[in-house]
Amino acid sequence: MPRKNLKNYKSPLSKIYGFTDIILIVFLVVDFGYKADYHLIYNKSLSLLLIAITLIALNFVRLYISKDSTVNRMYKANLIVLISTIVITLTVFFLGDFDSFHKIRDISYLIDIGLILYFLLRLTHLLRKLYTVYHNPLILFIGSFMVIALIGSFLLMLPNATTNGIDYTDALFTSTSAVCVTGLIVMDTATQFTSLGQTIILIIIQLGGIGMLTFTSFFAFFFKGGTSFQEGLNIRDLMGTEQLNDVLKMAMQVVIFTFGLELAGAVLIFYSVHDISEIDNKVFFSIFHSISAFCNAGFSTLSNGLHEQYISHAYGFQWIIMYLIILGGLGYNIAFNFIRYAKQLLLNIITFRKFKQPVRVLTLNSKIVIVTTSFLLFLGTLFVVLGEWGNTLQSHEGFWGKLTTASFVSVTTRTAGFNTVNFSELTMPVILFTILLMWIGASPASTGGGIKTSTFALATLNIIATARGKEHIEIGTRKVNSQSVKRAFAIICISLIVIGNAILLLLIFEKKFTLIQIAFEVFSAYSTVGLSLGITSELSNPSKYVLIFVMFFGRIGLLNLLIGMLRRIQHNSYRYPEENILIN
Repeated sequence: MPRKNLKNYKSPLSKIYGFTDIILIVFLVVDFGYKADYHLIYNKSLSLLLIAITLIALNFVRLYISKDSTVNRMYKANLIVLISTIVITLTVFFLGDFDSFHKIRDISYLIDIGLILYFLLRLTHLLRKLYTVYHNPLILFIGSFMVIALIGSFLLMLPNATTNGIDYTDALFTSTSAVCVTGLIVMDTATQFTSLGQTIILIIIQLGGIGMLTFTSFFAFFFKGGTSFQEGLNIRDLMGTEQLNDVLKMAMQVVIFTFGLELAGAVLIFYSVHDISEIDNKVFFSIFHSISAFCNAGFSTLSNGLHEQYISHAYGFQWIIMYLIILGGLGYNIAFNFIRYAKQLLLNIITFRKFKQPVRVLTLNSKIVIVTTSFLLFLGTLFVVLGEWGNTLQSHEGFWGKLTTASFVSVTTRTAGFNTVNFSELTMPVILFTILLMWIGASPASTGGGIKTSTFALATLNIIATARGKEHIEIGTRKVNSQSVKRAFAIICISLIVIGNAILLLLIFEKKFTLIQIAFEVFSAYSTVGLSLGITSELSNPSKYVLIFVMFFGRIGLLNLLIGMLRRIQHNSYRYPEENILIN
């Protein structure tokens, strides 16, 4: 049949394609989420195999019909994944012994993995289509977090995900905490979630940690052919890159950088805890904590977190976690810029040349973030040492143990959420200083939350500049854009409004907790830290929903939401007369 005559079959094929995807999702959810015997797993495996064969046929037909080269690449990728899955499955089927329950279960997992990869490819194509329909990258970025949180909450309610079941409020709270890389928990991750539940949480954490950049990068790549200049600026701001044509390259670098560091971190963690007999599955433990640390999530597979007796004194392990937290909290653009600077500096040293570049390698943004981060880490460590030397640090012998624990507290309050001490036992000055560190948080375009280090730095520098009578912030031979300063103060005001209202609501809902306990909880939720004074699991459902919204607004940034929802005002060539306003 000629290709042009097959165009009439596109609509029915699309409906069959979509219907097959729905059936595939249902079968995968049932396969993973519900317990089954040998015969049921065998029947489900055959059903999934038939679905895979059907999808191969549909992709072949659509590849033959389509003339779009980009769409054809997607169909070819689908076929490679599906055919590889069929070949591997049939090879194992004919060469293996299937009298055992575990063998047929392993075959089922092979099919599941292949179909999940196929589904991810389909999801990428769906996101591309969605971006051609809706042209606001900010709303799509925000919506992606909402969708992941909702899907994650339903997956956590599957029978195989928990040991004793979970209600929807707790499932939504856990999923939101994971996607917002917060770490606040209302159920013990170690004992109340199964291996499947912990894996779901880990996947949500990974999507929440790098999802923002990967989503906006791919959206920008597919959209840049027809984007306007203003929309291009929006995407550039989201990505933290200077040029729109670098977004796809940036996305690839982010993925490689993230997975590479997480893999290296997992290997180091494994070798640092391999002598600890209390940890059962050391491989999963290492992977889970590496991803959780780099994404600044704070989730742990230990009931007491890193405050467990056999891990709270493992100082080598704690330093690995600290480095992962710091690297994840710096931000990808800062890390890449610093790597480029280090490479150029090393090259100049090797070749005995002076450090010369036509443009500055280390940007002003990187300098501000690195200096502010270093200053806050040092100040936090010093404050904890002075405030807790005779308190929580007493159980750690030697100066090295006390220094490591104090450093860990300083690092983890910067949106990470791990605890090697009981935060409810800290002295009041240290708790108040911890709240300040949590509020400041990590750096822009990173996996962490808070108002961000650059926002805090610009606000502080603006106060100094105003006191000196200067109109602009000047650093070295550079002047800071006034728009950045306005944005910094807007972020600070919005954060205090959200936090203040949340504290007020929790004080209304929770009569048994003190102001400092509730304030600590809200600051931790907004800055996506995950630390608590021990009240999270005892909160009522209304308070949990308040914290869900606070975590969500803290992760996406309420200013981003307002920018995405409100229309851009067109710039006009005229100016109104200025008039001074009395301030004080």
